[in-house]
Amino acid sequence: MSFANIKLGHFCRRTLAVGVVGAVMGLTAMLPAKPAHADGLDDPTLAPYLEAFKGKTIGYVPFSMSFDLAKGWLAGMQKQADELGYKIIVRDPNWNTDVGSQAMSQLINEKPDIIVYMNPDLQSYAKILKKAQAAGIHLVAVNLKSVFPTHYIGEDWQLNGAEEAKYIVSKCGAGTGRSGKVSIVQGILTSAASAYQLKGVMDVFAQHPEIQVVSNQSANWDAGKAHEITQTVLQQNPDLCGVIGFWDGMDIGAGAAVKEANLKDPVYVVTSGGGAKEAACDKLNDGTYAAYMNYDVRTMAHDINTVIKILLQSDLPADMKTFSLPTTMQLLTKENLTPSSCWTMDDFK
Repeated sequence: MSFANIKLGHFCRRTLAVGVVGAVMGLTAMLPAKPAHADGLDDPTLAPYLEAFKGKTIGYVPFSMSFDLAKGWLAGMQKQADELGYKIIVRDPNWNTDVGSQAMSQLINEKPDIIVYMNPDLQSYAKILKKAQAAGIHLVAVNLKSVFPTHYIGEDWQLNGAEEAKYIVSKCGAGTGRSGKVSIVQGILTSAASAYQLKGVMDVFAQHPEIQVVSNQSANWDAGKAHEITQTVLQQNPDLCGVIGFWDGMDIGAGAAVKEANLKDPVYVVTSGGGAKEAACDKLNDGTYAAYMNYDVRTMAHDINTVIKILLQSDLPADMKTFSLPTTMQLLTKENLTPSSCWTMDDFK
């Protein structure tokens, strides 16, 4: 082999090696680099969101902690508070308006960020609410309004009354062959739930002259008084066709009086409430109520929590323009009940 051939072979091998290395380098350059966010990204809004709730306090003043509405709302609120790290202070007036006024005043001195509360009537808390707002505390009324406007979450009572009245007309009105006699059992007369609901009822009945209201009395949210009133009305009107009550916790007494009378023709008892299983579905199934206007506590608790999250993240002033979140109503009867129509406390675990 000549020197020229050896040199040529060496040159070819060297050229090939250089080419291979170049190709590899070129291929490497073409391969995608490690993604800039291969390990993920921190959400820049998460830390400020969580920070917004630290050290914050919510005051809670229902009528009483002895009934399902107050318990359900608190259970839903407490679950979110535990998740986000803010505190809930509960003050239980136990159905006493004076005690409730004192509780509200004490809370103002403790300066919570928000007070979630129930108005016992349209007037009692008005001055206290004005004072709380002036102190920079956001106010969220649940299910019952005051003449002093604050944010509101809950039932539209006038529409509720209208729907209950329409149900009674369908059972006792023209063409039913019934007497058309109806009894109305109100709660506290100065409560929004009574005053507004009654307006809805009477607006519907005004269009149906065949309906005769034979009794329109207050039982002050007391089941025993509702029982006594209904028992007397039934004695005076054995052909009574319907009873419209304004709250299930009270109307259980009216329903019991109807069942005890054991009349030949049915008396249709219609009420409303937050849809707790024992108070709603069970009473529809056992015939205590013929119909039940449900403002679901689960939905209301969700709305309360949403408002709390919005207000605690905002710098909005306490005297901002107020808003309302009416709760969607559903008329329940024994025929349309489903397994999810009513709630238990397990739903909030």
